[in-house]
Amino acid sequence: MVLAAGLGKRMRPLTDVVPKPLVRLKSKPLIDHVLDRLAAGGIKRAVVNVHYLPDLIEAHLASRTNPGIIISDERDALLDTGGGVVRALPLLGDAPFLIHNSDSVWIEGVGSNIARLIQAFDPDRMDSLMLLALGATSLGYDGHGDFAMDADGVLSRRGERREAPFVFTGVSIAHPRLFEDAPKGAFSLNTLWDRAIDRGRLFGLRLEGAWMHVGTPQSVEEAERWIDRAASA
Repeated sequence: MVLAAGLGKRMRPLTDVVPKPLVRLKSKPLIDHVLDRLAAGGIKRAVVNVHYLPDLIEAHLASRTNPGIIISDERDALLDTGGGVVRALPLLGDAPFLIHNSDSVWIEGVGSNIARLIQAFDPDRMDSLMLLALGATSLGYDGHGDFAMDADGVLSRRGERREAPFVFTGVSIAHPRLFEDAPKGAFSLNTLWDRAIDRGRLFGLRLEGAWMHVGTPQSVEEAERWIDRAASA
């Protein structure tokens, strides 16, 4: 599932005329960076939710076949990340599935991080497996970190710590049971992740490469410079 329904307020003024997933990075819309990476990782089908300027996203994706696109329509109400996935569950099926923010891009290290995440997911132990990056070496991130991770990959929140080493990249695998007894309407996936933490079933995998959170016009320019430097290295 690709989360593409947000308003993109931090990306203004670019998002005054196009939705955030269609903002261009290196002449290619952000959502195509995501979908191309999913296709390279073996994903054959993607559910994309829409709310803000939805006709533009639908028109852009109409001819996309790899992966094949299914639209989850949120025109009536913006449902946040958790509510958006809950609405799309009938389209996603009964097996574990990937959730990918439309503004999460990175420069790969060795091999595909998507493939590594899929291979590492253990449905017997995990309700969700997150792809995490070191906050100190990530572009566009200026917070204090999201998670600590133990030697077995089990995650805990930063909590009272001043700093936590890992930041969520916006990419995870979820088992459908994560959404059992989920709230109705709009809610954040954080609600379900906290529940998984309490059960010891939220895990992490460290990203190999350089992660870029492309959330503002300035970060688009910075990400393009990162990509150029990597290409010339």
